[in-house]
Amino acid sequence: MRAVPSFVGGRSALRVVDLFAGCGGLTLGIAQAAAGNGLRLEIPLAVDFEPLAAEVYKTNFPFADRVETAPVEDYFDGDLGTPHTLAEKRTATTTGTVDILLGGPPCQGHSNLNNHTRRVDGKNALYLRMVRAAEVLKPRAILIENVPAVLNDRHDGEGVVERARTHLTELGYVVADQVIELDKLGVAQKRRRHILLAIHSDDATTPIEVFDALPQHPRRDLRWAIGDILDADETNPIDRAPQAQAANKERMQYLLDNDLYDLPNELRPTCHQGEHSYKSMYGRLRWDEPAQTITSGFGSIGQGRYMHPERPRALTAHEAARIQGFPDYFDFSPCPTRGALATMIGNAVPPALTAAVFGTYLAQTTSTVDEADHEDAASG
Repeated sequence: MRAVPSFVGGRSALRVVDLFAGCGGLTLGIAQAAAGNGLRLEIPLAVDFEPLAAEVYKTNFPFADRVETAPVEDYFDGDLGTPHTLAEKRTATTTGTVDILLGGPPCQGHSNLNNHTRRVDGKNALYLRMVRAAEVLKPRAILIENVPAVLNDRHDGEGVVERARTHLTELGYVVADQVIELDKLGVAQKRRRHILLAIHSDDATTPIEVFDALPQHPRRDLRWAIGDILDADETNPIDRAPQAQAANKERMQYLLDNDLYDLPNELRPTCHQGEHSYKSMYGRLRWDEPAQTITSGFGSIGQGRYMHPERPRALTAHEAARIQGFPDYFDFSPCPTRGALATMIGNAVPPALTAAVFGTYLAQTTSTVDEADHEDAASG
């Protein structure tokens, strides 16, 4: 296992708030970006509704000032464009200066707010909590991550992304959004995420300039991601092979024996033998291609193309974490069960996303600041 970077060295601080933080995939990416630009990471606040996710987050970012288990609405409970509530004033005071606001609000929510629109559409409620948080904390930049289908989320004819863009623009931010294919960022997985990026108009770069300059990696395949842990020690829970039912073991052995990657229709369960387009179900992964999107079902071939390329089993948690782009030093040990581990890894956001976006952003803004400092010194 590689040594854990400290992330707390550097000439100056990058202060990050992560809402709907999960286990910390977005934070890890920005930590890597900060370290790559000689900055130390400070986390004045991270919030997630799930206690176990918060525990994993604390384990991996022990230097975070506050990691709270609560609904984000407890900290940002006001309507857009209204005076700050008492809770929001307290949050702003205790949090202090914020450079970057991150968040990946879930697609389906648990909003307890009373506004009629939010009751109708929980996704609007949670997505727009990020905008309210920006209104309260006034960060330099905001990144909101979600599934591409968020673009279809509309209420009364207006999409939630459009509402966010409009309000952030009114707050003085330059805003752009894009669907990003993560395999182009070096993730060994076919996964697409929607990103809304807002950067204050006083800053040295714009979201479009950041998107245009994102690194383009050669495609990384499954062998690159997990080929070196084929025979990992199964006494470690994260490397323990998932146990399949006898019928699924036979299906996997059939694929290996016949060098097939898609299970013939007649060998599928009866309920899956009709007309369908789900070839990936009960399918075998290929070494020389990226994996399909990792979900919490990666431990069962009945949930998708999750069979190992050369073993009659589904993916281990370690393999799934690698495919998500988590380095081996990232610690999932607080997860007490196989199911909890699968949920934590499957629901995570690959760190490469924020590593690429903010690595690019920091490189552009830091170089501009350095040039300005140099000019001031020369003129003095």
